[in-house]
Amino acid sequence: MAIQNLKYPKLKLKSMLLLVSSLYAGSVMALEPFQVKDIRVEGIQRTEAGTVFSHLPVKVGEIMDDDLASQAIKSLYSTGFFKDVRIEAENNVLIVTVQERAAIAQIEFSGNKSFPTDKMKEGLKQIGIAESQIFDKSQLDRAEQEIKRQYLSQGKYGATVKTVVTPLERNRVAVRFDIEEGAVSKIRDINIVGNKAYTIEDLRAQFLLTTPNWMSWWNKDDQYSKQKLNADLEALRSFYMNQGYLEFNIDSTQVSITPDKKDIYITINITEGEKYTISEVKLAGETLVPEDELRQLIQVQAGDTFSREKVTQTSKAISDRLSNDGYAFSNVNPVPDINKEQHTAAFTFFVDPGKRVYVRRINVVGNTRTRDEVIRREVRQLESAWYASNKINRSKERITRTDFFSDVNVETPAVAGTADQVDLNISVTEKSTGSVQFGAGLSSNEGVVFGITVNQNNFLGTGNRVSAQVNTGKVNTTYSLSYTDPYFTPDGVSRGIDLYRRDVNTSSLNIGTYSTSSYGGGVRFGIPLNERDGVNFGLAADFTSVDLTSQSPQQYKDFCDKASGCSSNSIVASAGWTHDSRDSIMFTTKGVLQRLSGEVTIPVLDLEYYKIDYKHAWFKELLTGYTLMLNGEIGYADSYGNKNYPFFKNFYMGGVNSVRGYTNGSLGPRGIDSTTGNDFALGGTKRMLGNAELYVPIPGLKDSKQFRMSVFADAGNVFGANDSYDFGELRYSTGLGLSWVSPFGPLKLVFAKPLNSKPGDNTQTIQFQLGQQF
Repeated sequence: MAIQNLKYPKLKLKSMLLLVSSLYAGSVMALEPFQVKDIRVEGIQRTEAGTVFSHLPVKVGEIMDDDLASQAIKSLYSTGFFKDVRIEAENNVLIVTVQERAAIAQIEFSGNKSFPTDKMKEGLKQIGIAESQIFDKSQLDRAEQEIKRQYLSQGKYGATVKTVVTPLERNRVAVRFDIEEGAVSKIRDINIVGNKAYTIEDLRAQFLLTTPNWMSWWNKDDQYSKQKLNADLEALRSFYMNQGYLEFNIDSTQVSITPDKKDIYITINITEGEKYTISEVKLAGETLVPEDELRQLIQVQAGDTFSREKVTQTSKAISDRLSNDGYAFSNVNPVPDINKEQHTAAFTFFVDPGKRVYVRRINVVGNTRTRDEVIRREVRQLESAWYASNKINRSKERITRTDFFSDVNVETPAVAGTADQVDLNISVTEKSTGSVQFGAGLSSNEGVVFGITVNQNNFLGTGNRVSAQVNTGKVNTTYSLSYTDPYFTPDGVSRGIDLYRRDVNTSSLNIGTYSTSSYGGGVRFGIPLNERDGVNFGLAADFTSVDLTSQSPQQYKDFCDKASGCSSNSIVASAGWTHDSRDSIMFTTKGVLQRLSGEVTIPVLDLEYYKIDYKHAWFKELLTGYTLMLNGEIGYADSYGNKNYPFFKNFYMGGVNSVRGYTNGSLGPRGIDSTTGNDFALGGTKRMLGNAELYVPIPGLKDSKQFRMSVFADAGNVFGANDSYDFGELRYSTGLGLSWVSPFGPLKLVFAKPLNSKPGDNTQTIQFQLGQQF
């Protein structure tokens, strides 16, 4: 049907009629076009009239015809605001009548326990359903299916979702989601069919999914997930491939659920195939690097059982080695030659180094406070130099270790229009590096420790560190101020200046009673030798006064008598060497820390002594999340000249940071209080400590960067000046430990069992330390 202004003074056109007229155009009378004298819009309540006008293809004074009317209706429908559109013509006035879609006035949920309402509304908003938005039934159906999918992801296969739409006044609706979550469906059995070489228990151990166990309430590992099952199937495939089963195949997987939707059964059908060995390993292609060097990177040899993991690691190791020399886009392709009769496979690693690439430009973005030079001085890759992946990785590591940034991202995009250039883009996200901390710590030996600390680790964006501390405890009270410039010279020589006041009172410890009051200051320098090694040296002046009581040991009184008083002033020179290849300072998983340090007094004031300490800690990740730590320490101290060694510089041992299970500082030679008859620890001039610790993830918190458990064994003791290092006098302990980086500071909690305590030893089963100890 068409519009005729003369014969039909008021003709209604609906979208369906327009469609019919387009299909049967031959039987429809042609429109006699007319000039639009005015345009009137009717039926709008919320929509602005201007919105309708903007979608009309005709304006006042223009000619209206059938084609423009059809365009107008389609255009208005496409806005999504209207569910009906009519166009009328009366006395050359174009009348547009619309019926608006309903608006959503409110959204409610009932029965939802697993997902909070605000999160549900936020999710619906992303698919176009929100209060004040236009109501769309198709979107509502999609939302219903999405909510069901979310419950399915939690293993709640019996969950139902129903929607209720209630009309309200002024063309509005209320939407309510009635949810019955139901119970979580549990995996009751995982059955593997076709296994011959390994038991079902061995294969199930490769899976994340499992049947209900005592930790399932936390891990949720008994709840079926398609994504987890796919990951488990790949883990199963990798397990067989790494054991030599080159022809292993997963034939089919069936997942069935009981009618009540409470129990799930998984059946996996496999074909193991034969076990393959490596018959030959060859290198081919353009190796560039000496073949002997590359062969040292090959992890599979003739006669070995085939392992897909080792083959892949070999390809990566060769590619990484080439990338250190600038071949950033090298490709190492292992090609097998399989002999199915003898069940052997020969591998040829084809090396294609590609073009040598150099870094055109280094770009740093994201640093709003930190100066560019602070970041660039940590970068080991140079501009206009050959690309070196080991230097780029080390650069990211060094920037991260500054602890100025919450995130460091490094990318190497190719330069447009070139085949041998990349840019190094370093993107950082800055975090707060200054803090004023008012807090308290708690330790089993010092009790409550109150303190205030003002730190700025990136002072004015220069990378320099400024720290002022006031800490009070039952044993130690410290006031200190320090300033460190890590790049005092452009070559990375650091300089630090320290001022301090420290008071020590041992009356609450199980050692000889004395108190000291010290103040002093010093300067220190650190010199990097390479990426992992550095030396340091310093000079400090220390002025210490010692107060004794009637309960103080006679040895302490003898020292003061010989020294003609207990004012012990000294100038101390210190030096040390450090090798640190740890991947992390807080939760180390691999690397080595070695430290050799010593101090000696310059014989111009009251004290003449020296101390030497050596520490070697080794970390090795045995499995993901499982790290073995072996630590050994030894120390020696003595006096020189005609003066005695100062007792307040003795070594002490025992406590949460040395031999756990023994009271802090209680090991070693002991004395007798002549007044009370009680014995106490004297400390010593020699120390020996060994620790073996296996760090394991806490069940349910495997990937946590805040929690870690450990099983440990400790051995150690201190020895007096007249004693030698005696392995027979070492004290041993074992137990469990927990580390937690809490909001209040690091927490160490220890459950320890001394293994060979002797009469007079002070032992503790539970020891802890909470709060940063400065």
